[in-house]
Amino acid sequence: MSRKHRKTRPRVSESDVLPTEHSTELYPLESIVASIKDTADKLKQDNATRGDLKILDRALKELRYAFKIFTPYRKQRKVTVFGSARTLPDDPAYQQALQFGRRMAEEKWMILTGAGPGIMEAAHVGAGTDMSMGVNIVLPFEQEPNYVIHKDEKLVNLNYFFTRKLLFVKEVHAIVCCAGGFGTLDEAFEILTLVQTGKRDPMPIVLLDAPGNSYWKDWEAFLKKNLLKQELISEEDLSLFFVTDSIEDAVDEVIGFYSVYNSMRYVKGRLVLRLHVEPSDEFVEQLNNEFRDILESGIITKVKAHELEKDDDHLVNLPRISMLFNRKSLGRLRQMIDLINNELDPNHDNEEAEEE
Repeated sequence: MSRKHRKTRPRVSESDVLPTEHSTELYPLESIVASIKDTADKLKQDNATRGDLKILDRALKELRYAFKIFTPYRKQRKVTVFGSARTLPDDPAYQQALQFGRRMAEEKWMILTGAGPGIMEAAHVGAGTDMSMGVNIVLPFEQEPNYVIHKDEKLVNLNYFFTRKLLFVKEVHAIVCCAGGFGTLDEAFEILTLVQTGKRDPMPIVLLDAPGNSYWKDWEAFLKKNLLKQELISEEDLSLFFVTDSIEDAVDEVIGFYSVYNSMRYVKGRLVLRLHVEPSDEFVEQLNNEFRDILESGIITKVKAHELEKDDDHLVNLPRISMLFNRKSLGRLRQMIDLINNELDPNHDNEEAEEE
């Protein structure tokens, strides 16, 4: 499928990409801050150790600092690029990551990496400083921010890996993994686990092989031979990621996911999908016929924005469908989103996609 058939939509992101559960009311910010302070007071009452308190203190300060950096860019689509810090500029994998970063920047998407050398540097080189963000880990050895993002205001320096990994997932709308070591495999499996269990909204997860390399193809074969064969994962779980060695296919996988689908929210227990195109009654009936297995009960219906979604007021006019999702069939939910994108994208069969 050619990328030119897709709309980019780079600046219509939701305000929060982690699963948001709207209850019967939106709590005022003041009450949430008060709850944080109350929790801090209880730590003292619980006789928390100095070490425990220092971890919490530093983690809270790191996240507060990081959120301040990311807030101005929340509605801008971003993709995290993972990969080895050891990859050299003359390696085909480096050049491929560079070209991918360049292509995504051309589509007005920002590139987030761990800010180090290797694949991280390559993606930043391709995107350029203006379209790059970095989340650097402070180590007593090895890691220094690459020259593209070094001293840029969009660079976040952190001491904890767990706060860093949260930002890689929380602040982006797609993941691309190039070949890497233990850290890259850890990141890939964690992302898949979060999406598979519903702890992170569905998003494109692209596993990008370098030309002539079969790193991720071999990894996928391992999953099928061992995990799938032993029924440790389901067939639908394989829909959660996409393996390719083509830059254009990787770009299209990311862009295409948001061509019609925008975002999702849980509102009073029901899953609401926000779309850029109004589905016909016939298409909704098709969804009910093909995906009734993922419903707890009832049917999929078209709805308007609920008042509890006002935290995303820039999206209130988008069409929506609502369902009582069983919250476990995430692979099937991804298949539904793919069908929505493929069937409802008005530019899917056009020769040129109009820039959003």
